Amino acid sequence: MTDIMTLASPPYWQLHRLGQLFRERKEKGSDKDFPPLSVTMGGIVPQLETAAKTDDGDNRKVVRVGDYVINSRSDRKGSGGISDHEGSVSLISIVLEPRNIDPHFAHHLLRSPAFQEEFYRWGHGIVADLWTTRYADMKNIRLRVPDLATQRQIVDFLDRETARIDLLIEKKQRFIETLSESRLTAAPSVIRAFGGPEMKETPNIFDIHFNANGWSVGRVKHVVKLMTSGSRGWSDLIQDDGELFLQSGNIGRRNEIVLSEAKRIIPQTNAEARRTRLKDADTLVCITGGRTGAVGFLETVPEIAYVNQHICLLRPRPEKVYAKLLAQLLYSEIGQRQFSLFQYGLKQGLGFSQVGEVRLPIPPKDLQQTISSEIDRIFERIGSTQSLQERSIDRLKEYRSALITAAVTGQIDVATYAKSGTRNRRLDAIQEEMGA
Repeated sequence: MTDIMTLASPPYWQLHRLGQLFRERKEKGSDKDFPPLSVTMGGIVPQLETAAKTDDGDNRKVVRVGDYVINSRSDRKGSGGISDHEGSVSLISIVLEPRNIDPHFAHHLLRSPAFQEEFYRWGHGIVADLWTTRYADMKNIRLRVPDLATQRQIVDFLDRETARIDLLIEKKQRFIETLSESRLTAAPSVIRAFGGPEMKETPNIFDIHFNANGWSVGRVKHVVKLMTSGSRGWSDLIQDDGELFLQSGNIGRRNEIVLSEAKRIIPQTNAEARRTRLKDADTLVCITGGRTGAVGFLETVPEIAYVNQHICLLRPRPEKVYAKLLAQLLYSEIGQRQFSLFQYGLKQGLGFSQVGEVRLPIPPKDLQQTISSEIDRIFERIGSTQSLQERSIDRLKEYRSALITAAVTGQIDVATYAKSGTRNRRLDAIQEEMGA
């Protein structure tokens, strides 16, 4: 087996097997005595709320401060890090005590993409998502490691450079959030530009102040001819082929419907199928779960598709409201604020009555398509800018990973790299390529 981790390392770096640099910690304990920790892509953290809880809390692996913990399953590839916490992790994790290596250097080394690939190659399993690497295997991975002084120099370099890249990524993510917020305000701003009514929020209601000019205020239930949702139990009909079955996860972040990720069910011919079948220009609203209020719209339905019970399907009256404008208003802060006010119960959700009571500013019929097109134009401009920023973030993450791998495997001399200006040129090039 080719040793990925030693291919480009300087020959004067010391060759080791991983087992010479770490000792496996086999100490067992209870999550009552050792707080549960989560092994994530971001490192070792107190157990996440979303983490699967185990019934075997007394049979866990103990983690001490300074230990390196790595998830042994390939479906969690990249999850691991040096722990700043004392606690316990599930038995699928491997706990390593650094011995002849600087712990912070180990953190960068074992989290590098190159090591993650090597770790995966040493695993075993029938299929990819059940692939596991055991300590008995990983301890034989060969690594070249510099002296401690050089390790610390590399750590200082990577801490400084990755912090700089992370700051750039964080700024871009905040900008994307700002752009997302501007999508919510696009419809109200266009409505104001076309002389529409003012919208004001009070503690208990999102009110629309009517100001004539041919505009009106209409509740959703008065501008749609059908409001329905899917049947319970249809999830049992899911199979590899058949007709499309849309769930809340198929409503994208930008109010599009993502058919490529939809499930499929056995073809249906009954009355329930006719009632819940999606037609061109329907609007979908997620009414339960973590995506409550998400709105989707599909101009043309390319094949037979149905919705599940977590989605409210709205079919507009064409004489009352232009179909796409209905979706745009519900997606905007006009609809979203009202959805938020209407949500009820311990578990967030909306009923048909709440969706039906949402109040919308309705333009004169001859203006509706023009207003919708103007909102679309703003969406396209925002979406283009968001896509550029997202691609820039992806490039920065790739550069970050490549830089870590190059530093911990000796492909670059961090002392000369830092002074050469290469890092600035690389970051500037990424910014220029993405138009950022």
